[in-house]
Amino acid sequence: MMNKLSIALLLAASAITAPALAADGDGPRITGTRLDISATGTVERTPDIATIGTGVVTQARTAGDAMSANAKRMTATIAALKAAGIADRDIQTASLNLAPQYRYADNQPAVLTGYQASNRVSVRLRDISRAGIVLDALVAAGANQIDGPEFGIDKPEAALDEARTKALTTARTRAELYAKASGLRIKKIVSIAESGGGYTPPRPMMMMSARKEADTPVAAGEQSLAVTLSVTFELE
Repeated sequence: MMNKLSIALLLAASAITAPALAADGDGPRITGTRLDISATGTVERTPDIATIGTGVVTQARTAGDAMSANAKRMTATIAALKAAGIADRDIQTASLNLAPQYRYADNQPAVLTGYQASNRVSVRLRDISRAGIVLDALVAAGANQIDGPEFGIDKPEAALDEARTKALTTARTRAELYAKASGLRIKKIVSIAESGGGYTPPRPMMMMSARKEADTPVAAGEQSLAVTLSVTFELE
């Protein structure tokens, strides 16, 4: 009985004399004032790659004829891409479909009228200045589906690192402002978490040229790359 009482007293004493610590689970312990800051760093870059989707849709009375006509025009389309300087690695089949076509009338059963075949590829343009030439070559070769372009940065790592540095600088500047206003100072950074990093490429409208001698105009513009950080500071 005495042993149990002694153990209980020792545990109580330990709880009283232990310093007050704040912690999130198994994360870093904070003895001072905790301050959480969210900050975003943004940089601007000119896109250096573009992706377009293109393909051929054909219709015929039979499935075989629809696929045959589609294959002929799609072969010419891919040949036009290669002639425009697009490498094999930058041409990827996105979809290939064959579907029956029906005619519908009120209170009448559906009537099969033929078949529709479609073949689409995704094309990466590594030289944006040639985008207009490539688009016009596709139309001339028989492509009747084109969408895009979707612009991007081929190697965004350096730009994203610059955005991270800006975000952390902003977070520390704000922390210093709060600390000064509270009569405190920053003791240390407790944790840094990246809650969002990347970019959303712009999707400009593609304008098809009406004159054979003019290339389709495509403007890449600029796009933003942003990184958001959640930074925890300890103030004292």
